Amino acid sequence: MDDEFKIIEEPDENDNMKSKKHKKKRKKLSKKAKIILVVILLIIIGALVFVLLMQDKNGAKTKEPEKKKKEITKEEKQVQIVDLSSNSRPYAVMINNNKAVWGYQAGLQDAYITYEMIVEGGITRMMALFRDKDTARIASVRSSRHYYLDYVMENDAIYAHIGWSPQAQSDIRSYDIDVINADNSSAFTWDSSLRRIAKEHRAYTSIAKLKEVAAKKGYRTTTEEDLLLKYQAEPLDLASIDGAIPANTVRIPYSSSHLTSYGYDAENKVYKRYQNNMEHKDYVTGLQYTAKNIITYKVHNYRLNDGYSGGRQGLNNVGSGEGYYISEGYAIPITWEKHARSSKTIYKVKATGEELVVNDGNTFIQIEPDSQTLTIE
Repeated sequence: MDDEFKIIEEPDENDNMKSKKHKKKRKKLSKKAKIILVVILLIIIGALVFVLLMQDKNGAKTKEPEKKKKEITKEEKQVQIVDLSSNSRPYAVMINNNKAVWGYQAGLQDAYITYEMIVEGGITRMMALFRDKDTARIASVRSSRHYYLDYVMENDAIYAHIGWSPQAQSDIRSYDIDVINADNSSAFTWDSSLRRIAKEHRAYTSIAKLKEVAAKKGYRTTTEEDLLLKYQAEPLDLASIDGAIPANTVRIPYSSSHLTSYGYDAENKVYKRYQNNMEHKDYVTGLQYTAKNIITYKVHNYRLNDGYSGGRQGLNNVGSGEGYYISEGYAIPITWEKHARSSKTIYKVKATGEELVVNDGNTFIQIEPDSQTLTIE
């Protein structure tokens, strides 16, 4: 029997060589692919980082306008008489204006508003408003009259006084006014060095003492109310307003025995204040008081039938009427209206009907008896 032969093909040497080369090529390709992939990833990561950085940069830029919105305007920064960004509650202090204390009054130049009105005996009494001040001596402090409460309320103020008329005492309780007086605080000092005048005229206080007492009594010391007046930092052009007249001298008689007057200081653009033609000076500084703004108008006053022989007064100060705003050498006609005792007095320019804006500075509001004659020259 013939042997059976199997044909076995031996691998070709060239084929083996080709296979090895192919494997090496595949390895080289996989390394290149990996490198390319890494490069691509790095590019992507770099692009993402760049985008994030640009977003942060743009985000920072978009926040800048928000900061600007929170800043007060240039005009507000320039106003000096009051801090327009403050919400401090004012202090209203009753100021004695008996002739016995002329020369001993103090602190009025720090007040941003001072009211002057008639009281019994043909004399006047003032009420000075302080806000964000540290006045060390305010003098001399005297008793309350009921119609002054109307101006305490229109300014949402804490009211400092020593004593009161029966009408004022009753109204303070009725209107629930926050008061600091000699009966319920230690805010006042009687100056023993002023023995030449009666003790009743010697009392003084300070903003520090008023703040201390207000804190002890738990009074609210901030306010949400707007200021009574609107202020402008840039000088007003009053001369261009219809009805404007020059105002170099202003004479405001309250009675046959009391005259308040002002003379214009053109160099400093303020009005120097006089009482019965005498310079009205501060006891501490020795300087004559001045006013940047004067608001003056008339109301009817009358004697109360309350059995008091001294002749306490009443004022028809709720209603409306006309008057003048005076500043920087000119006076313009204005209107005023007060709808209720507790409401704000609204002042408007008569020629335009627009709300009055006043120059940056202190204001004396002179509420004169309608029986007297105002003179502006």
